[in-house]
Amino acid sequence: MALTMHDGLTETEARERLTRDGPNELPVSRPRSVLRLLGDVVAEPMFMLLVACGAIYLALGDRNEALMLLGFVFVVMGITFVQQRRTERSLEALRDLSSPQALVLRDCKMRKVAGRELVCGDIVLLAEGDRVPADLALIEASNLSVDESMLTGESFPVGKQATVAGNEIKDATPAQGEGRVFSGTLVTQGTAHGRVVATGERSALGRIGQSLAGLGRENTPIQNETRRVVKRVAIVGLVLAAGLAAAYWISTGDWLHGLLAGLTLAMAILPEELPVVLTLFLGLGAWRLAREKVLARSIPTVELLGATTVLCVDKTGTLTANRMAVRRLWTEVDAYDSATAGSEPLEEALHGILEFAVLASHRRAFDPMETAIVEAGKQLLAGTEHLHGDWTLVDDYPLSREMLAMSRVWQSPDQQARMIAAKGAPEAIVDLCHMEKARQAAIAAQVATMAGDGLRVLGVARATFAAGELPAGQHDFDFEFLGLIALEDPVRPDVPQAIAQCRAAGIRVVMITGDHPATAVSIARQAGLTADGQIMTGAQLTALNDDDLAKRLADTHVFCRVQPEQKLRLVQAFRARGDVVAMTGDGVNDAPALKAAHIGVAMGARGTDVAREAAALVLLNDDFSSLVTAVRYGRRVFANLRKAIVFVVAVHVPIVGLSILPVLFGWPMLLMPVHILFLQLIIDPACSVVFEAEPLEADAMSVPPRHPDARLFDKTVLIRGLWQGVGLLALLLGVYATARSLSNSDDVARAMTFSVLVLSNLALIFANRFWNQSTLLARGGSNHAFVWIAVATVTVLGSILGIPVLSGLFSFATPSPVMLLAGVGIAVVSLLWFEAVKWGLRAQLKPQPGPVA
Repeated sequence: MALTMHDGLTETEARERLTRDGPNELPVSRPRSVLRLLGDVVAEPMFMLLVACGAIYLALGDRNEALMLLGFVFVVMGITFVQQRRTERSLEALRDLSSPQALVLRDCKMRKVAGRELVCGDIVLLAEGDRVPADLALIEASNLSVDESMLTGESFPVGKQATVAGNEIKDATPAQGEGRVFSGTLVTQGTAHGRVVATGERSALGRIGQSLAGLGRENTPIQNETRRVVKRVAIVGLVLAAGLAAAYWISTGDWLHGLLAGLTLAMAILPEELPVVLTLFLGLGAWRLAREKVLARSIPTVELLGATTVLCVDKTGTLTANRMAVRRLWTEVDAYDSATAGSEPLEEALHGILEFAVLASHRRAFDPMETAIVEAGKQLLAGTEHLHGDWTLVDDYPLSREMLAMSRVWQSPDQQARMIAAKGAPEAIVDLCHMEKARQAAIAAQVATMAGDGLRVLGVARATFAAGELPAGQHDFDFEFLGLIALEDPVRPDVPQAIAQCRAAGIRVVMITGDHPATAVSIARQAGLTADGQIMTGAQLTALNDDDLAKRLADTHVFCRVQPEQKLRLVQAFRARGDVVAMTGDGVNDAPALKAAHIGVAMGARGTDVAREAAALVLLNDDFSSLVTAVRYGRRVFANLRKAIVFVVAVHVPIVGLSILPVLFGWPMLLMPVHILFLQLIIDPACSVVFEAEPLEADAMSVPPRHPDARLFDKTVLIRGLWQGVGLLALLLGVYATARSLSNSDDVARAMTFSVLVLSNLALIFANRFWNQSTLLARGGSNHAFVWIAVATVTVLGSILGIPVLSGLFSFATPSPVMLLAGVGIAVVSLLWFEAVKWGLRAQLKPQPGPVA
C-alpha cells in the first residue's frame, strides 16, 4: 500500500480527536497535589515543635505568646509550601520536556509532535532507534525489525512487514502483530510508516497495565548524605534538649519553663531546612539547565556535572552545524566544486555519480547527508532524465558494522533488469568494486585530499542484476565504481571558544568519530582541539590491549573510524584512569557507552529514542556549547550548596549557644521560641532563594574540576562554618554582658543581643556569597533576592523594636539610639570577622581537584 501525502490528518482533525480520545499517555507518577504538599509540611518536626511550644504558653497563661506562635506557624508553613511547590513546578516542566517526540504527517507535511499529542489516524514515520509512540498498523516497511521484549519477554528482534491483516485486527496482541508495531517497543533496524490505531491506555502496553516512571524521584548521593547528617544532629539535639529541660527543672523546680527551654534548644539545633534546600537546589538546577536547552533526565547528574574531567564528543552535529551540503563531486575523468562552479550546469560526465548517489539515499531522508544529496540532485539534475521518481524500490541492504556501505535495489518501469545503487565509506565501496591496486591507490589519494579539507567523503557505485531472487549480500553484485561525493559540514561558530573554556577549566575534550582520519584532524584543528598529538583509528584501537590503550589515552585527542561498540571500550578506559566521563551519542549502538559514562549525553534533535533513554542529559539543540553550559551550571549548583551549608552551620552555632549558656549560668532565657521562629524566616529564604540564585564565581571555570568524591559536609565546610559561628557567638555574649551592665535590664540586653544577631545573620549571608574574593570588593553581579530579604528583615526588626505591643511579645525593651548605633557597628565588626575567617582558611582548606585529564 503506497503512502501519499494525503494520508495524514489535518491539524484540525488531530485537535478534535485529541479532545475526544484524550492524550496518548499511560498513568504516570503524578506530581504531589496541594493537599499532599500541605500534609508533608504539617508532618515536619519544626511544625510539631511549634505546636508544642504554643500549648506550653497556653498552659502558662501567656495567650498572646501562644497566638503569635500560631501566627508564625502559618508563615513558616507558607514559606515551606512555596519552596516545595516551586520545586514541583520545576519537575513538572522537566516531565513535559522529556515527553518523547514522534515524526508525523499532518497537513501534507512532516513535523515532530510530542508523543502525548498523537491520535488515532495519525501517520507516523519510524526509523532505526525510534521508540514506537503508539500502536501502529504498518503501511510500508523496509527491513523492519522491532524489539518487543518489554511486551513479550523475547530478547530477539521480530521482523515486521505491512499486511492487510495488520490494518484489520482490532486490539491486536504481539502474537497477532506481524503487520503491527506496539507502543513502547524499539525499532532496531529499518524504516516504516504506520497509521495509529490505539493510544494511551487503549494500546497493548496500556492493556497489560504498564506505567512510566516519573522524573526526578530518585535520591541522590548528596541527599542521602544530608539525611544521615540531619538524623544524627536531630538525635544529638533531642538528647541535649532533654538534658537542658531536666537541668532547668532541677535547678528551678519549674518544669513547664524547663520544657520550654528544652523545646527552644531543639528548635535551635534542628537543621530542618537542609532537605528542603537540597531538593530545591537540585530541582531548580535541572530547571535552569532546561532553560538552556539541556534536559536533565537524571537529577543526580546535576550534582556530578561539576566534577567532569573528560568530554567525549561526536563530530557531526555536535562540533559541526549538522547542515550538510554537497561540496564536491569527483570521477576519474571530471570533477565539480560548488564553491567555484557558480551557476554553471553540471557536466554530463558527473550526472551518473549524483544520479546513483540519490538512488542510494532514502526519498524521505532522515540523515543530514542523505538530505543534502537529495537536495543536490533536485538542483543539479533538474530537467534531466537522471531523476527517477517513477522507479520502484524492491529491497535494500542497510549499513552494518561489517560493511560500511548500503545498497538500494530499484526496478525501472521499462527495464526487466534491476538497478542497484550503493554508497558508503570509500574503502568499503572500493572493496565492493574489486578493482586493481593502482586504481585503489589513486582513489585513496583523492579521498585523503578531500578529507584533509575537512570534507565528509562517500564512495558511489552501481550495478545491474537480472530479475530473480536477490543475493544475500552486497558482494554478490558486480559493482562499477562511479566516483566520490564530498559533503561539507562547517564547525559551529561557538565551538572554538567553548573548547577553550573547557581547557581553562581543566576539562579535556576528546573527539570520537567514524570519519576518515584526515577529515577528523581537519575538523579538530578548526574546532581548537589539540590535534597535533597522536590520533587513533578503530583498527588500531582493536589491536591494543587494555594496558597499551591506557598508555595511549593521555596523548590522544582524536579517535576516528571508530565503531559504536568501540566507544564503550574508550569510556571504560577513561573511567579506569580515574576520569569523570561525559559521553555524547545519538545512535542505537551508542546506548551502552552512554550508560557506562558517568554522564551520558544524547542529542535531542537528531538522536534516537533509545539513546535519549540511556542518557542522563539530553542536548535539546545538539550544541556543544550547551554541554559546556551544563558543566558550568553543575559547578554552580555544588558551589552554592556548599555556601548554603556553611551559612546553616555558622548561623546555628550562636543560636544553640544562646539557648544553652543562659541555663548553665543561671541567666534569664535569652532566646525563646518566637525568636527562633523569626530567625527561621531569615534562614530558610537565605538558603533556598539567595544562595540558589547566586551566579557562578568569576574564576570558577578557570580551576580544575572538583574531586568526584568531594562531599558537601567536608572539613572545609564544617571548619569554615564553625569558625564563623563561634566568633559571632563570642561577639553576642559580649553584647549581652555590656548591654545588661549598662541598662540593668534583661529585656534591653535581650533586644540588643537579638538585634545584633539578626543584622549579623545578614552580614553572614553577604560574606558567604563569594568565597574566592572579598565580598566587599566583589563584582560578581547583584543578587536581588538578598536585597529584598535584607530590606524586609530590617523593616520588620525596626517595627518590633519601635512598636511597644510587638516589643512586649518578644520580651524586649527598646534600647537607646546610641546602643542601637553601637549594635550596627558590632554587626559590621562581625562582617569583618567573617571575611577574616574566609581569607584565613582559604589556603589551608583549598579543595582537592579531581584527576588530571
